[in-house]
Amino acid sequence: MKYKIIPVTPFQQNCTLLWCEETKQAVIVDPGGEPAILSKTIDDLGLTLVKVLLTHGHLDHVGAASKMARRYTVPIVGPHKDDAFLLETLAEQSARFGLEHCTAFVPDRWLDEGDTVKFGNVELQVRHTPGHTPGHVIFFSESTRLASVGDVLFAGGIGRTDFPRGDYQALISSIRNKLWPLGNDVQFIPGHGPMSTFGEERMTNPFVADRT
Repeated sequence: MKYKIIPVTPFQQNCTLLWCEETKQAVIVDPGGEPAILSKTIDDLGLTLVKVLLTHGHLDHVGAASKMARRYTVPIVGPHKDDAFLLETLAEQSARFGLEHCTAFVPDRWLDEGDTVKFGNVELQVRHTPGHTPGHVIFFSESTRLASVGDVLFAGGIGRTDFPRGDYQALISSIRNKLWPLGNDVQFIPGHGPMSTFGEERMTNPFVADRT
C-alpha cells in the first residue's frame, strides 16, 4: 500500500490517499475540502477511487466527501454512527467556521469496532476510538504498519475534547487501549501536522507518554 498526504482547507487537515500498488484502486481518507485539488491528484496518479473513508464528522474532515463521492460514483464509508449528529449539522458548522457551504449527508455505511475496509489487495482494520468525537474511528493496515488516526493523536499532542460530546477520559482510553496495542513500530498519519510513531509518542507525548 502506498499513500500521499494532501493538506486541505485553512485548517491544513491531512486528507490522505491510500492505494493498492498492484491494482491502483484507492480510497481517500477525510476529504475535508478543495475537491478540485484532490481530484487532480487522483487523476494525475492514475488511480481508481473506490471509496471515501471518514474518521469522524467534523467539517474540516468531511467537507468534500459528498462531492468526491458524486464525482467518482463511490460510497462514503464511516465514521461510527455516534457521529451522526455532526453530519446532520454540517451546514451550521460551515457557517460557523466561514468555510464553503456543506450540506448534511448520511454515509452509505457506518463503521464499528472490528470492521474491515477493503480496496484492491489491501485490507484496513477499523477501531472505534471515541473521545474527540463519540463516533471517531481509525484505520489500520497490519501489513504496512500504518494507521490513519484522524484527530485522536498528534505528534506531541492529542485531539481536543471541548467540542460537543467530547470526552477527555474516553480519548485517553482510546489511545492507550486501542492504539498502543497495535505496536510501537506503527507509523501514523494524524488529522493535522507531521507523522510520528506510536512508540515515539509513548516516550515523548506529554499527554499520553507511559510516564504520565
